[in-house]
Amino acid sequence: MAARRIVLWDIDHTLIDTRGVGRELSAQAFEQVTGVPMRKQAKIDGITESVIFRETAKLHGLKTGRKDFERFASALTKAHFARAADLRERGHALPGAVAALDALSAMPGVLQTVLTGNVRTVAKIKLQVFGLDRHIRWDIGAYGEDDEVRAELVRIALGRAASVLGEPAAPEDAVLIGDTPADVEAALENGVPVVAVASGRSSVDELRDAGAVRVLPSLVDTEAVVAMVREA
Repeated sequence: MAARRIVLWDIDHTLIDTRGVGRELSAQAFEQVTGVPMRKQAKIDGITESVIFRETAKLHGLKTGRKDFERFASALTKAHFARAADLRERGHALPGAVAALDALSAMPGVLQTVLTGNVRTVAKIKLQVFGLDRHIRWDIGAYGEDDEVRAELVRIALGRAASVLGEPAAPEDAVLIGDTPADVEAALENGVPVVAVASGRSSVDELRDAGAVRVLPSLVDTEAVVAMVREA
């Protein structure tokens, strides 16, 4: 697979910002499933949806299992479908996201997918709403229902890529683009190059401290994004 490059995109705060709509929909689904209003939410940056749900439930004195999470994921998906227009109106694609996806799609051998803590259906809705889904290979991505550990999602994505493409997918054939230290650590744990983008809550320095060598303040400089992916 030396001629290919698999780009693993994080979604929230890397490609889009829901500007609070995401939390509202999580609260709606949480109350629907547990019967308890969501007064507070567990840490979300770089965390998979199943862990966020479980830890948020703990904050409310609740113990949950896999079936509860599956019900939550279904409710969350329905909430995103129902309020897609609200998400589109209040949220936005981050500056440079569209251009970066388009530019990478023009590079020979590049395949773009997502590596996200979102469940797959919600990930699709989020990118579709902002017109960011046209270059994404959903079949080789990894999602919040696949595993609780982000580093394991990297391994799952590489395995899916190998299965779909019919040839090995080595860590050096991929590059992860994300905005949190958790993204950086998950990539490095698997030997996957990473491009960190300080478009979320983590600063350039914090991303470098996590181990990122290639760090951008945003996706606005399309040439820099392409160069870092090519050289990673």
